[in-house]
Amino acid sequence: MHSPHHLDEMLPRKARLHLLVRDGPVPAPSSARKVQCSACHLRRICLPAGLSESELERVDDRLVTSLRKVAHGQTLFRAGDRFNALFQIWTGFFKTVIGSSQGREQVTGFQMAGDLMGVDGIDMGLHSVDAIALEDSQVCVIAYEDIEALGRELPPMQRHLHRIMSREIVNDHAAMLRLGSMFAEERVAAFLLSLSDRLRTRGFSPSSLVLRMRREEIGSYLGLKLETVSRTLSKFQANGLLFVCQRQIQITDPAGLKHVLDGVTA
Repeated sequence: MHSPHHLDEMLPRKARLHLLVRDGPVPAPSSARKVQCSACHLRRICLPAGLSESELERVDDRLVTSLRKVAHGQTLFRAGDRFNALFQIWTGFFKTVIGSSQGREQVTGFQMAGDLMGVDGIDMGLHSVDAIALEDSQVCVIAYEDIEALGRELPPMQRHLHRIMSREIVNDHAAMLRLGSMFAEERVAAFLLSLSDRLRTRGFSPSSLVLRMRREEIGSYLGLKLETVSRTLSKFQANGLLFVCQRQIQITDPAGLKHVLDGVTA
C-alpha cells in the first residue's frame, strides 16, 4: 500500500490527478499539435477495443485536430457557448458547474484524464455547464462533425460514443439517488469509492487519493454543508476506514466504506 505522502511520486508526471479549483478567464487556444490516438497511454479508455491497425490509422488521421492547453483555474467552455467539438482530457482534471441567478455555484461533476467532455452540448447546440480546469491540463479537441463522419465509417466508434452518452445518463441517475435518498455518510462514502474506482481503471493506486479541491466543493457536489463533509471524514478516520492528512486521503478499509454505502453505520 502506498503512503499518501508519496502519491505524487507514484504517478507519471503528465498524468497526476489533482483536484484544484479556481475561477479564471477563457484560455486562448494553444498552437495546434497532433496526437496519435493509437500510441496514447489512454487508448484503452478513449477508444473501443478491437480496432484493426487500418482502423486505428483512420482514427489518427481524422479524429483529433489539436491539443489545447487549459491553465489551472481557466475555463474550457461556459454555459451558453456554441457547441462544435468534444474534448477528451489528455492530462489534468476538470470540474463542471452550473451557476444560479443568485450567483451560487453548483458542482455537477469532476472529470479526469480519459474522460470525454462537451457531450452536454449535442442536443441544443449550446453548452449547459461551465468546465473549469482544476490543474494545468491538456485536452484533445475533436470536431463533432469529424467524429460523426468517423462513426459512420467505423461502427465501433459510433457505438463507443453511444456508450459514453449512456454512461452520462447513468451518472445523472446516480447523482439523483445520492441527493434524494442517501444519508450524509453514504454520500461521502459513495464519492470516495467512485473516485477510487476511476483511479483503478486508469492504472493508479485506488487507495491513495489527493483531494485538492476545497471541502466546500465536495459538499456542493454531494448536496452537503462544509461542516458535514469535514465531520464525516473525521468520523471515517476515527473508525479506521481512512487516514486523512490535509488534502491527502489513504483508504485503509475499502470494505468498511462499502458497508457504509450499503447502509451499515460507520
